[in-house]
Order: sequence, then C-alpha cells, then structure tokens
Amino acid sequence: MADKPLTVAVLSGKGGTGKTLVSVNLAAAAGDAVYLDCDVEEPNGHLFFKPEAAEEETVAVKIPQIDAALCTACRKCVEFCAFHALAFTGNHPMLFDEVCHSCGGCALLCPAKAIWETDKDVGTVSSGVSGGVNVFTGKLNIGEASGIAVIKRLLSKIPKSGNRPVFIDCPPGSACAVMESIQDADFCVLVAEPTIFGAHNLAMVYELVSLFHKPFGAVLNKCQTGENPSEAFCAEHRIPILGRIPFDAELGALNSDGRIAARESERYHALFGSLLEQIGKEARHEAASNSQR
Repeated sequence: MADKPLTVAVLSGKGGTGKTLVSVNLAAAAGDAVYLDCDVEEPNGHLFFKPEAAEEETVAVKIPQIDAALCTACRKCVEFCAFHALAFTGNHPMLFDEVCHSCGGCALLCPAKAIWETDKDVGTVSSGVSGGVNVFTGKLNIGEASGIAVIKRLLSKIPKSGNRPVFIDCPPGSACAVMESIQDADFCVLVAEPTIFGAHNLAMVYELVSLFHKPFGAVLNKCQTGENPSEAFCAEHRIPILGRIPFDAELGALNSDGRIAARESERYHALFGSLLEQIGKEARHEAASNSQR
C-alpha cells in the first residue's frame, strides 16, 4: 500500500444513509485527495464540491449491428450469447441492446460477417478541482440499464502511485454496480443508520464485502441516545466501529445547503479528521496482517 494511494470505498445498503456525506467529508478532511462519484444513476457529490475547471468526456460501449441481407440464419450468434441479448425472429437475429454486455463475441463468431460493432454513448465522466480535491463524477444517460462502463471509466482515474487518498462514493445496495466499484478498494467503509431497517441494510453490504474478502469497518450515522440496532449488529459480527456521526441540527443544515461540514465547522473537521485517521490505522493493520500470512 506504500507504493500506491490508499483507496477507500464508502458503501451503504440503501440511498439516504449518508455515504455521500461520509465520502465527501473524508476527502475534504484529507485536504489533498481524489473523490470518485460512482453512484452514476444519481450522482450528487459535485453539488457539495462545486468543482472548478470542470471537463467532461463521453463514455461509449460497443453495440452490435446486424445486416439482415448478409445473414445466413445460422443462429450461431444467438446460441453464443450468454446474456440473451439476441433472439432469432423474422429469419434474422434481433438485438436487445439494453442487456448486451458489449463482449463482441457475436461479431467475431459470425461466419457471414453480417455483424459489426458501433459506438453507443451511455454516459459521461466529468472532472474538476475543489480545494485540493480532484473530483470525478460519473453520470449514466437516462434510459440506460447498466452503469458498469461509466464506473470502469471512473476507476481508471485512480492514480497508480503517490500518497493522495482516494475515496469512492459507491452506488447504494449490493448489486453489480457496487461490486464493480469496490474491486480496487483497499478498505471499505459501511455506513449505517440506527434503526432495524438500517441494521438490515448494513447486513447486505457486510455480506458483500465479506464475500470479496475486503477489509472493512462501520460508521454509524444519525446517532442518538437509546437503542441502536446497527451497533448491536456490529457487536454481534465483530465489525469495528470506526466512528459515530450524531443526529445533529448543525450538520443537517450544512448538508441541506450543499456545504461541506468538514470545511465549514471546526467540530466536524475534527470528527472527520479523526475518522480518516482511524480508517488509515485499520487499513495499515489489515495490510500488515495480510503480508504475514
């Protein structure tokens, strides 16, 4: 980990739990950092950072095109496609591009050369700077079924060397887009709410990071006095609690105004700075443990 930047993925079992709050403020507390918004269906980190000198690039995927006049109806492409993106109808294949995974196999396999590929725009990646933070935002085009291509382009922005920490704001839940987002992460932060439903959602991402053998810890958000089912879940499963964020009027006001608490409040700069330090300790401990195995 000394040869490359620490990459931290921030997850939650559903939207609104606070993963953007945590990832944005961690990046701001770090001061010199990289922030990737991989929640490409509804990115909102840029609303807080308001990056300057923003640039935008298009993300495209390869989609098959079929020449019915050349097709010999051999059906090899339909039989090959594991994703059922091709069906045989009207004496030639028909493409369902919303489930196509752009593998290119059908074009390679077609003996009549009746299939070729063209680019289809599926989203954008924008980049800019806010303070010392490089902000990268992925946005999926409306109507597209999968944001994987946009997330892959975002992850390609992670520096290969240096000591600037990288914070990945993951999509909510535990589906394919989240799996893609955490694959290069050195450490995962699981954000949870203090309710029974919050504990259920925490269990979803806990199972995911355990399956991927990622080191992780939990951040308990919206904490109040009294029972906290998410904290009980952490105790039961021996999940290290990295920090607690209070259910607080000041934080709520800053967040609703699109302001970054770690930059606006000394109190929250200290809180997220302490959380960042704890994440670093846990990540170094896990790296040391793995090197000894």
